[in-house]
Amino acid sequence: MVYDSIMGKEKITLGINVSFLRKPETGIGQVTANFLKKLAVSESENINFILYAEEDFSFGLNLSENFQKRFFLPRFYKRDDLLRRIIWEKFMLPKMVKKDKCDIFLSLYQSATILDGKIFHTMLVHDIIPKIFPVYLNNFRKIIYQKLVEKSIKSTDKIVVISKRTEKDLIQFLNINPAKITVNYIGASEIYFKPISKEKNRQILEKYFLSSGYIFAGGGYEKRKNIEKLLYAYRFLLDKNKKIRFSAEIPPLVIYGKLLPEIFPLATDAEKIIKELNLTQEVKLIGKIPEEDLPALYVSAKMFVYPSLYEGFGLPVLEAMILGVPVIVSKKSSLPEVGGDSVIYCDPDDTQDIAMVMKNCLRNKDLRQEMSRRSAKRAKMFSMEKFCQKMLHVLLENTREQKKNKN
Repeated sequence: MVYDSIMGKEKITLGINVSFLRKPETGIGQVTANFLKKLAVSESENINFILYAEEDFSFGLNLSENFQKRFFLPRFYKRDDLLRRIIWEKFMLPKMVKKDKCDIFLSLYQSATILDGKIFHTMLVHDIIPKIFPVYLNNFRKIIYQKLVEKSIKSTDKIVVISKRTEKDLIQFLNINPAKITVNYIGASEIYFKPISKEKNRQILEKYFLSSGYIFAGGGYEKRKNIEKLLYAYRFLLDKNKKIRFSAEIPPLVIYGKLLPEIFPLATDAEKIIKELNLTQEVKLIGKIPEEDLPALYVSAKMFVYPSLYEGFGLPVLEAMILGVPVIVSKKSSLPEVGGDSVIYCDPDDTQDIAMVMKNCLRNKDLRQEMSRRSAKRAKMFSMEKFCQKMLHVLLENTREQKKNKN
């Protein structure tokens, strides 16, 4: 048992910020839920877990006696927005953690929480996108919150990151000591490892009025996701095919994800672009998709295209890889760490390059089969079980060492 070998028989209390359970559609929400599922079945009798959130939660598991839940909202402010997050993370959560006498505390995302120095605080940092792309900080509240988050990251005893890209960003932009950082790759949900029956696959395709063999894309409509360039690349691909006829037919482009409001500072208006490019018959926007439907949508695609300009990790890429779908991905940020030599890379800033990579993938069946084989093999390197084991080791090892230093 990892805790016995590190801490002996000493009983410890580990607090965890699980706030993002209320946002299961986000990457952080998925990591939080999947981490807790693995944690709940781990051998951890010598650890008392206290899970903190703003609202009550359930993620389909019966927690053992060594798990407790704490949920509390500011009575005077119920709206789920940035102000409530600041109140909860900065003021309410630290008081509760101190009251509960936690020995260790784990923030499962980059937050504004700073704790009493006697509590050993480890923070999982997914990315620092607002620091790298200041355009996200388009109002005073966001600027304040970002400054609080940066101060909190610097104050933590240990930082765990989900990619080497995020590690480099912390060193470059926040001047964090590399010795303070540990890289721990995340994994995908168990749902992507379960077999999909032909009947289930048929039902899902019918649900979204699709036929197999489409080009699949998605993961969000923030501008950094680069859906705009993808749409222009697809238009170029169609026009190129009319001229030199390299394919009998170009498959439709299917994009999933919740459309963002126009007031969002970096929202891509995909519907407008589709109309301007005269792609209303060729491109299908299928909206926000329940996770249980995604595996069938992946496996029914001829390829998955993800030309994102920046990712802290890139879970959709891993999901497609697990299912053996040929993946075309940007060569930027963390994505090469995930894809390795099992995906096909494109220049996300070059519309024609994206189009030509898609063309080569469409024309070359052997290439698709090879990428499918490599993807499924490489995906085995990433798992939430490995992530959970390493996280527990980091938490407990770090606690032991700091206790020695502070005693």
